[in-house]
This record gives sequence, C-alpha cells and structure tokens, in this order.
Amino acid sequence: MGHRGNLILAVTTLALAACDDIDEGYAVLPAESCTVPVELDLATEPTPPDRIPDAPATGHVLALSWSPEFCRFRADVDRHAGQCRDNRFGFILHGLWPQAGAGPHPRSCRLAEPVNEAVAREHFCMMPSAWLQQHQWASHGTCGWGSPDAYFAASKRLWDDLVRPDLFALSRREDLTAANIRAAFVVANPDLPPSAVGIQTNNRGWLEEVFVCMDLEFAPRPCAAREYGADDGTEVSVWRGGRTG
Repeated sequence: MGHRGNLILAVTTLALAACDDIDEGYAVLPAESCTVPVELDLATEPTPPDRIPDAPATGHVLALSWSPEFCRFRADVDRHAGQCRDNRFGFILHGLWPQAGAGPHPRSCRLAEPVNEAVAREHFCMMPSAWLQQHQWASHGTCGWGSPDAYFAASKRLWDDLVRPDLFALSRREDLTAANIRAAFVVANPDLPPSAVGIQTNNRGWLEEVFVCMDLEFAPRPCAAREYGADDGTEVSVWRGGRTG
C-alpha cells in the first residue's frame, strides 16, 4: 500500500472510531418536503464583476449550510422566508466555490446575467433563495461556468452524489466533536476521506457549515488549513431548530 496509503488508512480509521457506539451517526438525513414560493424575488439586472485580479483556481469547495443555525435569528427576514419560514431544512447548498491555493479566491469574475425563473425554481429546494442563487452565481459561478444553468447543473450533480448524514440525530450525542461529524460524512460517503471535510463553526461553537473539498476534477482532496476549520477534538454544538424528533 505504501506510506501514503497507510497514513490515509490510519486517519480514516481514527475518524471512524470517533463514531463508535453512535448509531445515529450512521443515519442518513431523511428526505425533506419542500415548498417553492409562488413568487420568487428574481434579479432583474446583471450583477457587475469586481475589479480584483483573480488567482487561478486550484480546486473547489462544496459548501453546505446547516439551515437550523442559519435560520435561528433570521425567521423574520423576508429575503430568507423560503428557507426559514416556508420550509424546514437540515442542510442546504450554500454554494460551489472555485478555490485558489493561496491569496484571495476567485470571485465575481465577470458580468453575471440574472438567474431566470425556470433555473431558480428547478434548484430552489437545493438552494432555497432566489437572492442566494443570484449571489452564488455572480460571486462564484462566473469564475468557472458559462451560464447559471451550467453552474447550478454542476452543483446539483455534486449535491445529489453526496449522502448527507442525519445531524439532527447525531446532535444528541454528549460531547459531540468535529471528528464525529467528519466521521458521519465518511461513513455515509466511503470514498470521502476525513481530511476532505471541513467543519465550520461560529464563535459560540455552533455548527454553521460543512465544506467538502475537491480538486479541479471534483474528486475529494485534503482541505487547506483555511477550509478545514475546527480540529477533530473541538466540541461542536448542532442547533436543531426546535425539533424534538
């Protein structure tokens, strides 16, 4: 197997051990119902690019937002009604982001046409905000794809291929750590090494996002330090949004 193979196996074994005796950690997030609003707050004007030179992309991040934490203090914000009032999600897709190896990541690379209604509706249950869709397409999609349709189609393929563990159940474990959450993703996705899973928390220690780090061909790669987030031993709290089950 070689030194590198042995090292990867050892790291994976340690991460899986973090989920010993937690049957909930192996559970897959159940399918969630989703209501698409009758009216969407669609962009009507193109979003201009910024004037910052863009470093070449060396990989990607698929950023998953933990919706209960995001919605915790935003239920009254109209922009987020589709996510935080009309529906109750676990994970939603924050975005698919080209990443630079060093320096600022590529961002707002060119003029971004408005996301049309058909595309916005098709992908609303993955990214439940027309405003967020336009923002992600303008900020990140323009740095790697030629149209909103192409950007969201690529995002949807990766979203559908990723099995998302049931963090509502896992959150009931006492002394939950970042390693436990990484291990749950690895168990649900055997080809995903724990080093490719970034755990992002806020300054209160609550889970905000999970980053899946990928290379230019969208294969898993180790997260860079700024993507990896919380170390394995960091205790993490997961807000359930009032769910009792």
